[in-house]
Amino acid sequence: MSERKDIYQQITNRIIQQLENGVRPWLRPWETNGLPVRPTRSTGEPYRGINVLVLWDAASQAGYSSPYWFTFKQALALNACVKKGERGTFVVYAGSMEKTEQSETGEDIERRIPFLKSYAVFNAEQIEGLDAKYYPVAPEPKATGERLAQVDRFVENTGVDLRHGGNRAFYNGGLDFVQMPNFEQFSTPEGYAATLCHEVVHWSGHEARLNRTFGKRFGDQAYAREELVAEIGSAFLGVDLGVSIEPREDHAAYLESWLKCLKEDKRAIFQAASAAERAAGFLHDLQP
Repeated sequence: MSERKDIYQQITNRIIQQLENGVRPWLRPWETNGLPVRPTRSTGEPYRGINVLVLWDAASQAGYSSPYWFTFKQALALNACVKKGERGTFVVYAGSMEKTEQSETGEDIERRIPFLKSYAVFNAEQIEGLDAKYYPVAPEPKATGERLAQVDRFVENTGVDLRHGGNRAFYNGGLDFVQMPNFEQFSTPEGYAATLCHEVVHWSGHEARLNRTFGKRFGDQAYAREELVAEIGSAFLGVDLGVSIEPREDHAAYLESWLKCLKEDKRAIFQAASAAERAAGFLHDLQP
């Protein structure tokens, strides 16, 4: 497959470039977008998985504040049009097709063939003539220093064994509990929320839940891949809960491992984003 058509490699190269520039693409958009939000289709359906990272990155680079994205035809259907000279951002669609083949014995067998397609979308700010609802409004200021009740409630509803105390945050897989420093030890409520969401994503991967493991195949890289899932999953939960999650500085130590992982495997970021999406979905499903 040529470089031009290799969607996996193109997106992976972009993520690598951002990481080498010191930017974590799953955290940067909130510098310009105010309250956190997932990229959204014209129908109001949120994007998921790798497309979230792709569109967050595009919005950050161009300075877009609207979360809405349209295909060229979708804009026309709303009596709007893409501004002259604007270039689209390519998102991906994963699907599969069935193909009938003959076995060595001459029998017809069905084989499932996965595929990945890309298509261009445009941010609302690249389009003229849309309804005002597709453009952002300034967020209301929020109080600082207070616990984020929606995060506490969300985590409590999961049933996680959450313990507080000490100076470390971690998930103990053997004993299946999350350990957190006390809320007052964090400089901001968002810092506490980011750390808690990260550890709860780890908790979702226990064998009794999603049974997420990268196994011997990835060797020393397995731990880095799990940390990448938790990092992205925390960002996904942040936007779902309306929290501008802050980056954890201690996770900058994983940067070299993440870069090595992405450079060796062009599908790694797709797999991590997909696993993070499954983790977020699992945790949402535990809500009453």
